Amino acid sequence: MMKKDTHPDYHMINVEMTDGTTFQTRSTWGSEGDTLHLDIDPKTHPAWTGGTRRASEGGRVARFNKRFGGLSLNKKD
Repeated sequence: MMKKDTHPDYHMINVEMTDGTTFQTRSTWGSEGDTLHLDIDPKTHPAWTGGTRRASEGGRVARFNKRFGGLSLNKKD
């Protein structure tokens, strides 16, 4: 026998994509009939669209090279 009141309420909600299209799904988010407005979705996010990330531009190595890139270890006589 299962325990009562151990699982959250599972109900139908509406999901609105960034382009305005909507669909219904079951979720524990919100209340029955609420609309979840997405800021990022698979139609626009680079992780799904194949876009590029600019992670290497501001990394530690880039900052180090910008700061100390002109230094040399060669001793001058």
